[in-house]
Amino acid sequence: MGLSETLLDANKKSKVVADCCTLVDEEVASKSGLSGLAVKAGYAAVKGIKPGFIQQVVEKLLPEFAKKLDPIWTEASSSGNPSSFFTSNRSRVADALLSITDEKAKSSSSGVVRGTYEKLRGSAKKNVEEAVPRLAQLIQKHTA
Repeated sequence: MGLSETLLDANKKSKVVADCCTLVDEEVASKSGLSGLAVKAGYAAVKGIKPGFIQQVVEKLLPEFAKKLDPIWTEASSSGNPSSFFTSNRSRVADALLSITDEKAKSSSSGVVRGTYEKLRGSAKKNVEEAVPRLAQLIQKHTA
């Protein structure tokens, strides 16, 4: 069974989405300095669009993220230590995820989403790379 089928399984999907939302909240909260302030402000603006917006976005993007990560996770699983493999390949993982969000941001009808994404995109890869170890643990938890 591929990563998509596992993470999107009806019995798991709501838990996966909740864990992804927690991961995003924790990653944003962990940011510091001037760039951290920008990330936190941008996240607050996007969260303020409407209640549950982040959860809706995660639910919508999860199938595409899982599909994009599936080949990388297959390699990771074959390595014997998926979390370590993901962490060692954090740039590749970040590029895979950002390829999806870049397309979504371009076509978003929300000026707040587009504008916030454009302002934060320069530091996005670094931030996503920093989240990869937590992401690997999340995936491993739900694929075990």
